[in-house]
Amino acid sequence: MSKLRMSWTYLAGLAVIVGGGALSTSSAQTPDDRMYRPPEATIYRDAAYRGPAVFIGEAKPNLGLSWPVNSIRVKEGRWQLCEKTRFRGQCRTVDRDTPLLNNVLRGLTIQSIRPVGNGGGDDGWQAPPANGQIARGNFAEFHTQPGTNGRRVAACAAGSATANCAAQTADNWCRSIGWNGSAREHMETINRREYLADVLCVRTGY
Repeated sequence: MSKLRMSWTYLAGLAVIVGGGALSTSSAQTPDDRMYRPPEATIYRDAAYRGPAVFIGEAKPNLGLSWPVNSIRVKEGRWQLCEKTRFRGQCRTVDRDTPLLNNVLRGLTIQSIRPVGNGGGDDGWQAPPANGQIARGNFAEFHTQPGTNGRRVAACAAGSATANCAAQTADNWCRSIGWNGSAREHMETINRREYLADVLCVRTGY
């Protein structure tokens, strides 16, 4: 545990250096920033985007497929894939083209899928840009403003942004970029919405 705290302190210090000693965000948004881009994805039966395919443009509480999902192309947004209908059971989140989902799903058979997080909403809202500041170590990676497709990651996809929900979101986000999970995360409020901030992705021991 002491090594983990040391890694956190060290990487946080690096993040300040990377940012020139001052980390700040801007709430100013251009019309393009506010433009709503609907989430889009295509799921495939086989790896490497082969076999039967289904286009997904909205939440599907019951896919009703006779075959497992083994790859996905993500054109826009973040997608939560769940092992049971109505988004129950274990879920995984992906935000990019993934030719082999076995590494992400870890044996789960997908029964439902929905867009989550910072891809946009019915009111045309879109998350503010992420600054992309990162400090990397051998066993951990510190992100001041985690982002997906250049946008901030909402602390909780639905409901109140609680600490537990933020922790789960941070875990899923770290896994989506190749780490085992999040050892520490915070929430930042921008325009009355909560986003992940200062996330420490780690290999083990979180």
